[in-house]
Amino acid sequence: MATAPAEKLITAEEYEHHSNPGYPDELVRGRIVPLCRPFPRHGQICIKVGRILGNYADEHELGHVVGNDSGVITERNPDTVRGADVAFYSYDRLPRGPLPAKYIPEVPELVFEVRSPNDRWPVLLAKAAEYLEAGVSVVVILDDDRRSAHILTADGPKGMLGPEDELTFPGLLGEFRVRVGRFFE
Repeated sequence: MATAPAEKLITAEEYEHHSNPGYPDELVRGRIVPLCRPFPRHGQICIKVGRILGNYADEHELGHVVGNDSGVITERNPDTVRGADVAFYSYDRLPRGPLPAKYIPEVPELVFEVRSPNDRWPVLLAKAAEYLEAGVSVVVILDDDRRSAHILTADGPKGMLGPEDELTFPGLLGEFRVRVGRFFE
């Protein structure tokens, strides 16, 4: 009886060069996995986060803010490359200047994921755990339905903030403060 050949897993470096299939995807443990294209509301929230966080980081010369599902390598052998909705890299982690046109080995200190209506919580929490295991300090999951921010760290969940609560990152972003509801306006 013949056995089927083993599926060839690809690396993050090979994934960098795969052609765009016309829909979003991620590399998960060496396999390309298609994703649902997000709705405009998802993009609106991502841009709002990027603007608020990016403006603050620029004004205080703190680091880089990236978005648009920028690739973050979360695992090696087999490789996983996740598309962060918005991420912050301090200048301590990545020097000033243009970022390279390839995946970088460093992980961001802060990642925001925006929950889409079709996202399931177990999947989002598993993705957040991947980021944290890779060395991300804080993952924030924004939920438009509840207008809330769920904060997770390697030490465990830090709680949920409602629309009138203030989100801060004292160890990462100094005096940065934002009312959670601003992300959803």
